[in-house]
Amino acid sequence: MLAKKYAAVPVAILFLLGLTGCGTGANLGELEARLQEIKARPRGRIEPPPEFKPIATYAYGAHQLRSPFSAPSDQEIMAVPDGRKVEPDMGRPKEYLERFALDALKMVGTITKPGESLQALIADPSGAVTRVKPGSYMGKNFGLVKDVSESRVSLVEIVPDGRDGWVERSSNVAISE
Repeated sequence: MLAKKYAAVPVAILFLLGLTGCGTGANLGELEARLQEIKARPRGRIEPPPEFKPIATYAYGAHQLRSPFSAPSDQEIMAVPDGRKVEPDMGRPKEYLERFALDALKMVGTITKPGESLQALIADPSGAVTRVKPGSYMGKNFGLVKDVSESRVSLVEIVPDGRDGWVERSSNVAISE
């Protein structure tokens, strides 16, 4: 029982020694002098933020032009006679070459059979070759093949006009070298 009474004595002695270290050995005057020196230093000046000049606004009006990421091609907008409405036939089943953009297709040659018109050989991006003749469709813009010659395929595409309507545009796919 005596051991229980004296068990708290070493803890109390350590606590008192810790408190005596806080009051006797510390030099608070030196600390106060250092703080006064820091406070007496001149303060810096913060520069005001720069004034920004307003930038002139720009209205983008080239949304109807050819995409800069597609190859240029021989294209011109065709005039539509009055009274005729241009619209693609959405109910027509799509042909194989209508899966690809026109600039991804390449004319690689021509072929003819006795008694038939000249047909063009068109290679798709995978390298598969398909025959087209006047009346066939190719390209993503409902391109109807109008004429096939030894050097090019001429077609008419139906493209959006940018005002909720459609317009015809003539295009060519020339033979690749």
